[in-house]
Amino acid sequence: MIDVRRVAVLREVARLGSFNRAAASLRLTPSAVSQQISTLERELGSPVVLRSTRGVVLTDAGRVLVEAGDAIAAELSHAEQTIARLGAPDSMTVATFTSGGQRLLPAALTRFTADRPGVELTVLENEPHDALPLVRSGAADVALVYHFDGPPPVRPGDRSGLTWTPLLDDPMWIVLPASHPFAGRESVTIADLRDERWVHGCLEIVDMLGHYAALAGFEIRTACRGTDYVFAQSLVRAEVGISMIPQVALTATPGGLAMIPLAPPGPCRYIGIVTPSRRRPNPLTEALVRALHETVAALPVPA
Repeated sequence: MIDVRRVAVLREVARLGSFNRAAASLRLTPSAVSQQISTLERELGSPVVLRSTRGVVLTDAGRVLVEAGDAIAAELSHAEQTIARLGAPDSMTVATFTSGGQRLLPAALTRFTADRPGVELTVLENEPHDALPLVRSGAADVALVYHFDGPPPVRPGDRSGLTWTPLLDDPMWIVLPASHPFAGRESVTIADLRDERWVHGCLEIVDMLGHYAALAGFEIRTACRGTDYVFAQSLVRAEVGISMIPQVALTATPGGLAMIPLAPPGPCRYIGIVTPSRRRPNPLTEALVRALHETVAALPVPA
């Protein structure tokens, strides 16, 4: 039987990258940490870390054990939070990224609370890389997250302790000043926009846009590197530049703007729901997932 306390020590070594830092975090001596890892390796009959003067690196066996330890820690945290809620009013904590919180979550929560008026809701605004650990630890019951081109942040069958449920494809639109010569077009390509200056509403998009621009044979000229799509669209309205915005993040008040679908090739954003992988599903989580799907089905398509 693997000693879960030694697995906890290994997790801390993996997190911090050295025995000394793990020892300080755990309030142990480096010698004690080393002994715990050595004992764990003898129990397993396999090394779990590779030691060097630059620190430690997990072996394949070590990675498997740390992933299992993460799942155990998440289950225990979830159990602790569930026990704390026993006898208390039903509650739910939702993590969401900004534009999802603006356009998707309010209508979904309205649907959710219509039949559950007594549920106490807490909403946390977090980007996906911060939201996933919240769900894994039990600090959030569900997270609304996104990813761009490539695989989702949670893959079927992995040991993350999380489940990814696709919600919708969120295609990119090009937002232009209403006076722009392209304003009447049905679609535009990245190549059509080689002479434009760009207002960015998300730093992740900067590199992707640069990649597609390079494929079209030009370099992006940046007017603003921002982190807010609403701010970006306000600058487009002021004719500072143009912007590439996911459909869900398009402003609800398009006055002074022209919004045109981006034709391939180009990036796309994918929105999904992350929930804990549990043997006993949470009825409240399942109800919110249904409400989110109903909300997406009712979304209007931008004109």
